[in-house]
Amino acid sequence: MLAAYAARTDPDHPLAALEVGQRPAARAPDGRPDWSVVDVRAASLNHHDLWSLRGVGLSAERLPMILGTDGAGVTADGTAVVLHSVVGATGHGVGPDEGRSLLSERYQGTLAEQVAVPTWNLVPKPAELSFEAAACVPTAWLTAYRMLFTTARLRPGDRVLVQGASGGVATAAVLLGAATGLEVVVTSRDEAKRERAVALGAALAVEPGTRLPFRVDAVLETVGAATWAHSIRSLRPGGTVVVAGATSGDQPGADLTRMFFTELSVVGATMGSKEDLVALLRFLARSGVRPVIDRAYPLRHAADAVARMLTGEHFGKIVVTV
Repeated sequence: MLAAYAARTDPDHPLAALEVGQRPAARAPDGRPDWSVVDVRAASLNHHDLWSLRGVGLSAERLPMILGTDGAGVTADGTAVVLHSVVGATGHGVGPDEGRSLLSERYQGTLAEQVAVPTWNLVPKPAELSFEAAACVPTAWLTAYRMLFTTARLRPGDRVLVQGASGGVATAAVLLGAATGLEVVVTSRDEAKRERAVALGAALAVEPGTRLPFRVDAVLETVGAATWAHSIRSLRPGGTVVVAGATSGDQPGADLTRMFFTELSVVGATMGSKEDLVALLRFLARSGVRPVIDRAYPLRHAADAVARMLTGEHFGKIVVTV
C-alpha cells in the first residue's frame, strides 16, 4: 500500500527522512482479534509528524514508521469512522500494562491507504462531517477541547489567551471558544493571521508579548519558551496556564515569584479521552462549527504537505487525502 513514512530520522533536515512509497498492507499486530483495519479516506498533519522525522520519541528500532496520528475512513463493513489516536493505557486492544502512545509512535500511523487500530478506538463519523473535516479532529481539535473545557474548566463569558493564531490547536480554540461564549485573545507576529483569527471569532488579536487590556482566566500554551513570560503576566490572580506543547523550547524561566504570589496554576494536557472525542464530534455536528483546512494534498504528494507545515505559513489544518 502507498504510505508516507519516516525511513530514517534527521534532527536538522526532517524532510530528508521522509519517503512516500509502498509499505506492507496494514494488519493487526500478532494477529490480535480485537483490532480493525480501516481504509483511510483522509488524514491530517500535526507537529508530532515533524518531531518524529527529527527522531524525537521515535527510536531507530521502530523504523520505518508510517507517520500520522489523525485519520478518518471506512471499516470492512462500510462503517465511516474517526480514529481515536491514543493506544494503550486503557487495556483495549493491547496488554493492560502497556503505556499510552499515539499512532505512529509504537504502531503504524494514518498517512497510508490503510491503518490498523484497536477496534475500541473507532468512533462513528457523524454524517454531517466530511472525511477531511473529521480527520482534523482527533489530535489538535481534541486537545483544544480538553484544554478549554476539561482542564481549564472555562465557562461562557470567561477570557482565554491562545498563544499563536494559525496552528491546528489555536484555530480550534478560537472556533470552539467563540461558539461557546468565551472571549478569546490570540497572538501572532503575522498581521494577516491576526486578521483571520478575528474573522473566525477571536475578540482580540495582538502581537506576541503585547500587554493585554485585561487579565485572562486561562492561557492555552503550546509555544513554550518564547511566549511563557507573556502567558504568566497575562493571567489574573488564581488563573491557569494549560500546557500542551512547547514548539519553541520546553525550558522557560518559570517566574516562580509571580506564580506563588498570585496563586497561579500550571496544568498539562495531552490529547483527550475517547469520551471527549465523542462529545466533540457531536458538538461539531450540531453546531455547524468546522475545522479550518489550510490545504489538502493527495497522499502521493505528502512530502509537499509536510514541507508546508515546516514553513509555518499554514493557517489551520493541513490534510492528506487518500
